[in-house]
Amino acid sequence: MTTAPRILFVCLGNICRSPTAEGVFRALAQEAGLTARTDSAGTSDWHIGDAPY
Repeated sequence: MTTAPRILFVCLGNICRSPTAEGVFRALAQEAGLTARTDSAGTSDWHIGDAPY
C-alpha cells in the first residue's frame, strides 16, 4: 500500500501565505483525485492566537 505524501507549506507568520497555499493545493489535489496530507506553518510567533486573514 502506498502512503500519501506529506506536504508542509511554510511562510513567516502562517497567517496568510502558507494557509492560502495549503487551501489552494487541497482544492486542486481533490479535483485531480489525488490524496496528500497537508499542513501549514510559520517560522515566527508574531501572530500566535490571531485568526488567518
